[in-house]
Amino acid sequence: MVAERVRELIAGAAQSRSFLIGGAITLALALTAALSLLWTPYSATAMDIAGRLAPSSAEHLLGTDQFGRDVLSMLMVGARNSILVSVIAVGIGIFIGVPLGTLAAARGGWIDEAVMRLNDFAFAFPALLTAVMITALAGPGAVNAMVAIGLFNIPVFARLSRGAALGVWKREFVLAARAAARSRLAITLDHVLPNIAGLLLVQATIQFALAILAEAGLSYLGLGTQPPNPSWGRMLNEAQTLIYLAPQLAIYPGLAITLSVLGLNLLGDGLRDALDPRLRRGR
Repeated sequence: MVAERVRELIAGAAQSRSFLIGGAITLALALTAALSLLWTPYSATAMDIAGRLAPSSAEHLLGTDQFGRDVLSMLMVGARNSILVSVIAVGIGIFIGVPLGTLAAARGGWIDEAVMRLNDFAFAFPALLTAVMITALAGPGAVNAMVAIGLFNIPVFARLSRGAALGVWKREFVLAARAAARSRLAITLDHVLPNIAGLLLVQATIQFALAILAEAGLSYLGLGTQPPNPSWGRMLNEAQTLIYLAPQLAIYPGLAITLSVLGLNLLGDGLRDALDPRLRRGR
């Protein structure tokens, strides 16, 4: 049922230019990350001091960095690391936040109040600063970055799923199901989740983009993906001292981050337009 609603949403969104452009950019990002699992022009961690800061050429399409590493290979592997961290972080938010939100909507009372007060407490702290604090206390690394970013996603999905579910619980077909003595769990699985799946998918694309930005920010600060594994954020950090000598070392990862976030936001816009035909723009 949920999968069917998602397919219907994507089919409707395919009529939007925003969705098509965002989908193309996101697909290119995913294919680049998948390709890096099988092939890269060079090892992303191999150094060649004699060939350091080489310009773009047939041998190195995007040149080399200050350690002689191939920039294109580093960008490809960095895409893989960014996607991995973001997928797991958003997954944490969905698989914990959505059950909490739907539980609060289904049960109400003190359970609803407790979930919402926990959400308010989580939102009282800026997301990136909270992630920095967690990774600083737990230690730098990709795993801790996933957990830190994922913890912020939990209240986002909990609040969204609760608000959307409350609206579904007032619908006539849900009232009919309750009159037929169906359990709250059955109603949630059969009626509530399928009707809020579209909203959750749109929010997931937005949070995915934010997770890529957060991972890049943590890596820039040295709290995310650790050497020798490439990361777009750490590539920016390493390039800042060479900004006048080799500005392309900062341009390439910055452009990768920008395109990834732009693609995901356009994808989310297209999905949002499909949910509300009044918002459709690029027909």
